Amino acid sequence: MENFGDELETMKRVPLSEDHVAAIRAIGNECTYQSGDIVAEVGDPMDTFVYCVDGEIEVLDPYTRERLLDASVGPTQFVGEIGFLNRGSWFLPMRAAKPTKTIEAPREDMLALMSRVPELSDHIISVFAARRRKQFELKNSSIKLIGADRDPAVQQVERFLSRNRIPFQSYDMDGSDDETLEVCNLTDHQPSVIMDRDELIEDPTPRKVAQRMNLDLDICSQRVFDVLIVGGGPAGVAGAVYCGAEGLEALVVEDTAIGGQAGTSSRIENYMGFPTGISGTDLVYRGQIQALKFGTRFAMPRRVEKLAKREDGLFCATLDDGDEVCARAVLVSTGVQYRRLPLDRLEELEGAGVFYAATDMEARFCRNTEAVVVGGGNSAGQAAMYLSRTARHVHVLVRGDSLAASMSSYLTERLEADSRITIQYGTQIGALHGEDHLEGVTFQTADGDRRVDTRALFIMIGAAPNTGWLTGLAETDDRGFVKTGDTVGRPSPFETSCDGIYAVGDVRHGSVKRVASAVGEGSVVVSEIWGYIDRQKSGDGA
Repeated sequence: MENFGDELETMKRVPLSEDHVAAIRAIGNECTYQSGDIVAEVGDPMDTFVYCVDGEIEVLDPYTRERLLDASVGPTQFVGEIGFLNRGSWFLPMRAAKPTKTIEAPREDMLALMSRVPELSDHIISVFAARRRKQFELKNSSIKLIGADRDPAVQQVERFLSRNRIPFQSYDMDGSDDETLEVCNLTDHQPSVIMDRDELIEDPTPRKVAQRMNLDLDICSQRVFDVLIVGGGPAGVAGAVYCGAEGLEALVVEDTAIGGQAGTSSRIENYMGFPTGISGTDLVYRGQIQALKFGTRFAMPRRVEKLAKREDGLFCATLDDGDEVCARAVLVSTGVQYRRLPLDRLEELEGAGVFYAATDMEARFCRNTEAVVVGGGNSAGQAAMYLSRTARHVHVLVRGDSLAASMSSYLTERLEADSRITIQYGTQIGALHGEDHLEGVTFQTADGDRRVDTRALFIMIGAAPNTGWLTGLAETDDRGFVKTGDTVGRPSPFETSCDGIYAVGDVRHGSVKRVASAVGEGSVVVSEIWGYIDRQKSGDGA
């Protein structure tokens, strides 16, 4: 049963059963804290499950070191949030508000207990997930970003944190007042990423932040997995859920954020079970929590650069920075990457007015300006509808003279009926204008060129597969999509030309480019992978 929509206060009033507490006590130790003792500090790994027997543990503001709102944990409650499943780090410090007694169990032992007792697992995960959601909504975190509106590097970090549902606070350069500077120990207004009161990250990148928050897992501690899943979109995360449920040790490697291309969609309305729609990020994030519950591990932002098959049948992937991880089978679910337009200075302006996603983060840059969306597919249509809430007006640029073949009819009808949206048929972008930030674009039409002032251009013109890292192990078509099934003489629609490598989702040649089909493929393929690994272990495989 899923409780993500339940209120945290309601769940807090339902204590763990006496049997569950006894089971935790059997694998843990009693600890005592005096008033003022620190229970957990920012950046510490969540390697212990802490159950409060007596006393009170308060949540602190990491900068003022005062109690954060009314947040505290008392008898029969436990501390932590969903990062515990993946051994993440604490975003907020915890302190004993009075003499306190706890039961503390090692993380690995606690996860093993949760896997044996589903009722206990459901309760803990529901509370953990609700806490993370609350932290994210209230922006309660030690992470502060200053200048995402001016600095592409800070904006890239903000995008990574936002899409991975990691709580943070963001301040525009014009909105970071002297009080904020003093709290963050900054001497002047400058783009910055601050992890804690006394820790400023130099030359910030998503990878540096992930390493600091223990999100970039120490995968070298385990070199051989049953399954290496490359790509964390809907197909890859579905595979991660079912691998874990079937007892396969799996590692998901994702180079950007969990959710893939679907994670950039602000609203998916045609996915069964969500009649009012759901964002791509929320949908896949729920799947990630399920996968973590079953023991699947995630490493991000990491990138597979090369794959090789050893004589003993193991596949070994070389990651960025030279790390290596091996697995008995590989699931290719890298999806596709957005194509760029052939425009001068495009890369310079990416993140400074040029975007490839339309989520909350990008939408805020559309206030008081006209937005331009390039593309005729569903992603472009969803983006235009979403951006029209904040932008002064939205222009949708389509090269052809119709949307009938590329966009769902319900979206086309909504775009045409919305007075805040104009569809420009037979129109392309001819040039970008602006120095440090996009200030305008040139529309190329059959009637001539014209400049439109804008500070927000969204490019959604289709995508190309991300398969260069396969290094010839599995056949691809002339566009780079992975061939599977009868196109390579295989009985299964997901088998590639190489034994032990499977492909699902948008990266697969001939696949249906829809979230629902990607989830279905990622779920179904696991039974085939399980059979392959079982044959390998028994000595019957190739």
